[in-house]
Amino acid sequence: MPQQASPDQLLEVLRPIKDAGSGRSLLELGWISAPRLQQDRALFRLALPGFAQSQRDRIAAEARAALLALEGIRDVQIELAPPAAGGHQGASIGAAGHGGGHGQLPERQPIPGVRQVIAVSSGKGGVGKSTVAVNLACALAERGRRVGLLDADIYGPNAPTMLGVADRTPEVRGEGATQVLTPIESCGIAMVSMGLLIAENQPVIWRGPMLNGIIRQFLYQVDWGERDVLVVDLPPGTGDAQLSLAQAVPMAGVIVVTTPQEVSLADARRGLAMFLQMGVTVLGVVENMSAFIPPDAPEKSYAIFGSGGGARLAAEAAVPLLAELPLEMPVREGGDQGCPVVLSAPGTATAQAFLALAERIATCLPVPA
Repeated sequence: MPQQASPDQLLEVLRPIKDAGSGRSLLELGWISAPRLQQDRALFRLALPGFAQSQRDRIAAEARAALLALEGIRDVQIELAPPAAGGHQGASIGAAGHGGGHGQLPERQPIPGVRQVIAVSSGKGGVGKSTVAVNLACALAERGRRVGLLDADIYGPNAPTMLGVADRTPEVRGEGATQVLTPIESCGIAMVSMGLLIAENQPVIWRGPMLNGIIRQFLYQVDWGERDVLVVDLPPGTGDAQLSLAQAVPMAGVIVVTTPQEVSLADARRGLAMFLQMGVTVLGVVENMSAFIPPDAPEKSYAIFGSGGGARLAAEAAVPLLAELPLEMPVREGGDQGCPVVLSAPGTATAQAFLALAERIATCLPVPA
């Protein structure tokens, strides 16, 4: 008769299983707990926070293989527990966003230490929304504001690359529901992003409730410290992320980014209308890629995507046209090299336009204490 494995052996074989983002043991993080034996069956609890749900299948497979290799273990039972951090909040937001709870929305909760929240949104992808969010955050920091950047574009997180920190992982403190992430400091701002928590090229394949949960974690379970403003880079469109943010936290307002071309304007109209219907202040419209300025002829400009679209959208919605941002090669170069154009090439027309945009936005913010 084979010898029965011991509880200590269960711990020993589970301890090497690690979080792909932080490299820490799941036992240490509290994501795996309560390993025990029932005759020839090994059991344990698996409670993953929202940002780690994409690792669930890999973790389950590794744990199952490790336990079945023990002498006397014939079966493994994994008890899936609620997310270790913020899961109940994500579920409630998901229900509210889809008409649950008899139409009752959860009360918006301020973020401790954060004085104002400004979202940057777009109706469609590819209009430079993340470029606007990152450069606006850096420009506000250049003006002496204490700035945080929340990259809420969960499916396409680009901020780590644009800020040159794609190879870094935020520190995670505590266990279970008390876990707190420390944002990464770069270019004068503090930033969190899904891109810092997953492997390179790893897709995030989540439904709404999981997306809602991670956004709430980024809002309330990050050590933001004292921030005059938190800039939130939203994904394109009018979906769960927009609903989660608008329902979770009071916002100073949202900036809608578009290009001059009609296909971009059509989607931007829908996004702008969504925020107005939700009672969120639209601070104004930013027209990106308004004209191309060639590097060998900086006195010239070419309206390759059309002209006047941002002004028309702003006029239709009776909101300000906050900026018309030209397209120059240093914008792309700065984003690819991890140093945004407002820092890498401050003398360019685009950098100056970003600084002017920050000047306008700063008038909406409290004076730093």
